[in-house]
Amino acid sequence: MMQWLAVPLGLQALAMLVDELHFHRQRGLPRWERIGHPLDTLSVLACYALALSASPTQGHLIAYALVAAGSCLLVTKDELVHAERCKPMEQWLHALLFMLHPIVLGSAAFLWVRQERTLLWLSASLTAAFGAYQALYWNVPWTKRLRPRSTMPFTTSSVNAGTPPTTTPSPCYVPNRGSETRG
Repeated sequence: MMQWLAVPLGLQALAMLVDELHFHRQRGLPRWERIGHPLDTLSVLACYALALSASPTQGHLIAYALVAAGSCLLVTKDELVHAERCKPMEQWLHALLFMLHPIVLGSAAFLWVRQERTLLWLSASLTAAFGAYQALYWNVPWTKRLRPRSTMPFTTSSVNAGTPPTTTPSPCYVPNRGSETRG
């Protein structure tokens, strides 16, 4: 029976990888997503942490249910903006992830109650690693690519030769991921 609980966990992991490695890299992430997605992952880690650190008493199960419900609500926070920014296939993948989210958290609760800690530890470890990746890949300043500075401080069109030059500073920095218009 326990091996069947790995199915929703594996499906969620696969869907998250497709979302991250294909869709997010294709469109880039604005600041609100670069911060929000690691927070979503942190909310799942809070569920795993509770399950791994407390005994499954009635009080702890109620606390788990509240934290899990909060996580399920938190992951939907971006969808109004995603409706404007995402392609239909990415929207469909998000819908699949929303369906899997409570199933995965329910599976974790079942593993907790049954004291099946191996799969719970594996899920928590992989989730923590993914959260660290999200936070570092999308938010560390050294990941931004710098455009080389022009050797000339200003550019002048050759079409305007003989006329007073117009000066335009050369851009020296362009973010490599996402638009900063929202966030």
